[in-house]
Amino acid sequence: MKNSMKSIKIIVLFVMGISLSSCEKDFLSPDLESLVNAEIYYNNEEELLKGVINMYDGIQGVNSTSSNDNHSLQVEFYLTEMRSDNTRTKSSEGEAAQFENYTVQATNGIVEDYYRSFYNVVFRANVVLANIDVASDANRANIEAEAKFVRAYAYFNLVRLYGDIPLVNQVLDITDPGYQAISYTRVDTAEIYELIVSDLVTAVDGLDNSYITRASKSAAQALLAKVYLTLGTNYVEAQSLCEDIMLAGFALEPNFKDVFFNELNDEIIFAIGYEKDGLDSQNFSAEWLNAVGRTSGVNYTTQDVRDALDALGGNRTLYSYRVDTDQPSQFQVVKYIPDGDETLDIEETSIDPTKAGNDWIVLRYSDVLLMHVEAIMAGGNDTSVPAALSSFQEVRNRAGLTDVVTTITKEELLDERRVELAFENHRLFDLIRFGEAQSILSQFSAATGGSFNTSDLLLPIPQREINLSRGVMSQNPGY
Repeated sequence: MKNSMKSIKIIVLFVMGISLSSCEKDFLSPDLESLVNAEIYYNNEEELLKGVINMYDGIQGVNSTSSNDNHSLQVEFYLTEMRSDNTRTKSSEGEAAQFENYTVQATNGIVEDYYRSFYNVVFRANVVLANIDVASDANRANIEAEAKFVRAYAYFNLVRLYGDIPLVNQVLDITDPGYQAISYTRVDTAEIYELIVSDLVTAVDGLDNSYITRASKSAAQALLAKVYLTLGTNYVEAQSLCEDIMLAGFALEPNFKDVFFNELNDEIIFAIGYEKDGLDSQNFSAEWLNAVGRTSGVNYTTQDVRDALDALGGNRTLYSYRVDTDQPSQFQVVKYIPDGDETLDIEETSIDPTKAGNDWIVLRYSDVLLMHVEAIMAGGNDTSVPAALSSFQEVRNRAGLTDVVTTITKEELLDERRVELAFENHRLFDLIRFGEAQSILSQFSAATGGSFNTSDLLLPIPQREINLSRGVMSQNPGY
């Protein structure tokens, strides 16, 4: 949808032929066309289920070059990886360079795009919840759980990136007296997290593991574990949630490359599906490879992350970064290559790199194993607890690093997460969660000519939102 949740009441755009995954059980293709007024549309469960699919369409984002479209997940790497010590632009030009230099402006269009996009996802989830009564008794709890998972996922991203934000847990009528206040009043992050935890608890109770590109019980458990770790509370429950997932049938792919190029494999817990060469494709892969007909690429690897991968990556390094053959002094991300690489035995996902079909992995099993270690260590346990060592060793073994680990430090765990999950939009959040962001990013920024300070850990509230709020909405410090 092009519209913000704040500019519409209950109008939802469905595009004919939405498809969110690469396997038959997850293939989604609602046939509702054009604009539909939800006030008169949601009359039965079949229609409500199309609203459920619409939530994921919102997360997918629109594959376009228009600044007016909601690109959603497709621009997330700017706000995460490129604000860490992992990636940068190729030429330090334009709005993208603001992220690597820590000079982000409140008028940055990418910052606004993501904020707008994920509040639109919240809106779509609220639409489903507002019409839950049309669901059958047999499916109502499951549909509610799915919508609440999506809302929690969207809010978790928003609150970590923007801090105090508006809490909108219902569909708003623009004519209501309280519309302006609810839409633009920033509430304490604690209130946002209360909703996130509540929604995810409902999701865990109401979902099963039928899907990979839709919400599942294990996805809700993994996200809830990460929320608890982020809050710095409930480590015992976080450990328990991870251990439940470890019994759910997931497994590390023997070949690291297959995690990304054998889609919907046993390691994937939750992914956003894309279909090549159509409306539901994505172009961020092409941006990373400078394959969009421009002079400058984005999300190019830093020397810092290459040094880490060379030292600690094992067999992951080959499938994490590669030299840019057009400019040998530059290095590209290998994960999610759209046009293939014969030397790495990677097949293309599209004949047109700007219409790639690579699914985006949100949660995978190795992340859970390393969260399991984190929960045990953060809970005050000794760093040689056998359960933690076992999970840590399992990730390293797959990387070909089979030396036996007998203790684990926080630094070693953070480093392992970096090389295992490089370029998957985790690094910035990991640094913040581990309490290392200020020291590591200050040092990195000083070495690379940036201007990092503590206020850069949050993005600015988009200036457009502040203008629309008519004085209700405040700005983050430093902007």
